[in-house]
Amino acid sequence: MKRGLLIVISGPSGVGKDTLIKRLLELDPNLIYSVSGTTRKPRPGEKPDENYTFLTREEFERLVAKGAFLEHANYNSHLYGTFRDRVERARSEGHDVVLKIDVQGAEQVRRLVPDAVSIFVVAPSEHELQERQERRGSESAEDLASRREIAGREMKYAADYEHVVTNDDVERAVGEILRIIDAARQRVP
Repeated sequence: MKRGLLIVISGPSGVGKDTLIKRLLELDPNLIYSVSGTTRKPRPGEKPDENYTFLTREEFERLVAKGAFLEHANYNSHLYGTFRDRVERARSEGHDVVLKIDVQGAEQVRRLVPDAVSIFVVAPSEHELQERQERRGSESAEDLASRREIAGREMKYAADYEHVVTNDDVERAVGEILRIIDAARQRVP
């Protein structure tokens, strides 16, 4: 059985990563989403172990000490990490694994898994990104300001990614990402 790909999707908060990933999973049955662990509280509508595995800071730090994460990072005062065993199990079963991680985590993954496919998602404009962040309505004004500041810094890392996809239209952007994944599948022996 062919080992699955590791696909890293990053981009600023509010760019539509969750929407794109949801659609990718609907269209490609070989894609598996790796649910990350986090110390932040669930947003309205988020389900444990579907959106994130919600952990206390102490639980998260114990898992870091045990080497349970492929990558982990601090984002906006919360810890996030990718469970190593979940990724390895799915890839060994031949599934292509999608990670939604920030630029810090993506840097770690690039060092550990050099053949990972890295995709940075951008909004058509800074104005559009700010509107999307506001429409989401899931953060306080303070969190929103912090996420905007982080987004500005993250945009500088787009050049470190193999691919940059503009999320100007969900179906078009998803089609572009599927073509990137298909091309990567053709390269794997």
